[in-house]
Amino acid sequence: MRECERTSTAPEGLFQVSPMAAAQDSNEISYLLPPNRKDWEEKGVPNFVYRQKELLEGIQWPRTAPSLLDRTPRSRFDSALCAAWRQRMELGLFRYRLGELQTQTLPGVVGFVAQLNVERGVQRRRPQNIWSVRQAFDPEQFNFNKIRPGEVLFRLLREPDLPGALQQEDILVMINVSPLEWGHVLLVPEPTQGLPQRLLPAALRAGVEAVLLSSHPGFRVGFNSLGGLASVNHLHLHGYYLAHRLPVEGAPSEPLDPGGRLHLLQALPAPGFLFYTSGPGPDLEALIGRVCRATDYLTDHEIAHNLFVTRGAPPGKTSPSSALTGIRVILWARKSSFGVKEGEAFNVALCELAGHLPIKTSQDFDSLTEAAALALIRDCLLPPAQAEEVQAALVALIAQDEQ
Repeated sequence: MRECERTSTAPEGLFQVSPMAAAQDSNEISYLLPPNRKDWEEKGVPNFVYRQKELLEGIQWPRTAPSLLDRTPRSRFDSALCAAWRQRMELGLFRYRLGELQTQTLPGVVGFVAQLNVERGVQRRRPQNIWSVRQAFDPEQFNFNKIRPGEVLFRLLREPDLPGALQQEDILVMINVSPLEWGHVLLVPEPTQGLPQRLLPAALRAGVEAVLLSSHPGFRVGFNSLGGLASVNHLHLHGYYLAHRLPVEGAPSEPLDPGGRLHLLQALPAPGFLFYTSGPGPDLEALIGRVCRATDYLTDHEIAHNLFVTRGAPPGKTSPSSALTGIRVILWARKSSFGVKEGEAFNVALCELAGHLPIKTSQDFDSLTEAAALALIRDCLLPPAQAEEVQAALVALIAQDEQ
């Protein structure tokens, strides 16, 4: 397993695979596009097939500088994604070339990680005309069947571990052409199915297992519902690398049901519902079922939501320094917001609720305070009475597991 090398174009603490390393590894080279663009479509989409033994547990942050991540071996998944993503950046398939992003931790108790990303604020595709959390897929609007050749990196496939077991659904891993950070990709279940932006178990399983396939503690996956700032009504999740710890990794929580299946994440920046699994196995399958029952309830009741998957500490009275012993899935119910609000420092979606703030302008980046960031986030949350109603409904849903 090769170590990835950071170049001058990569943000601090993240990594790239050198061309020489890629050329020496046939597995990596298969995810690269041929030199002649006319051959891209003929090449087809390569498969990245993984087994359960590749799902990694016990990945931790370095005890010293985050830049030490560059010197640690990358997983096969990381190597394939980084080599292919880096090549697409060099080929100009993105809307802008992502350089090193100015990053700061806002003073205060939360530990917001703010990043200046002017190009994303200016050049990203305008959101679709969305008016309902339950809106049907519209093939006439932009969708992932209309992307350019070369934007798909590979097909993510889980190899059945038992004879006769069903293979997991195909998930296409493609670049986000307006990246938040290095390695920003989309996980898209077979696009030709025309699925609306409503979370399904197969998509969530792929997202959680993508986090487990990475040896980088800062690889996260998330989902925005319609009304939760999803800009495309075609089922997809986001995945990206961020070489900074976030407050939700170790924030304290309290159990909401006797079985400890659902917890309330109490800490700032926003209260959310916490689901936790220690790793692969039956407990992970049960978690996927619980999360999707919760998001189905929210969708059916026209309640927008955001979801974030990260390595994290077990529920309870944990702290930011706690070990990342498992996977945290955090779900936020929020007010619906259709379209992008102009003039604000950031728009509130999955990464902002987790404590990562992509800022649109230099002025806001220089002047933003923790109090101002919290005010923007609180403005997007449900009013207390509705939040309590949602909490009671989800607790009742989880209680059905015990019957």
